[in-house]
Amino acid sequence: MAQEIEKGIEKFTEQDLAGLRNDLLQSGLDSWQAGELISNFLMGRGYGVSNQAARNAATRIESASCSLETMQRELERVALVM
Repeated sequence: MAQEIEKGIEKFTEQDLAGLRNDLLQSGLDSWQAGELISNFLMGRGYGVSNQAARNAATRIESASCSLETMQRELERVALVM
């Protein structure tokens, strides 16, 4: 279960982030597919996200060695509260 933080965006659990990171790293996805994976991750948790923003986040996550802190920050940046 995710925890609420001040901005109305959830702090995702380490387990959720680690699962997403593993999916991104092990699947050999291109940026389009990685963006879809991020979009599905967020939509499955009640958030919206633009396709372009999800692809950009995937690129930033990849370039930052995919740390959990970076993933949380990028997901907060692109998630749209529905």
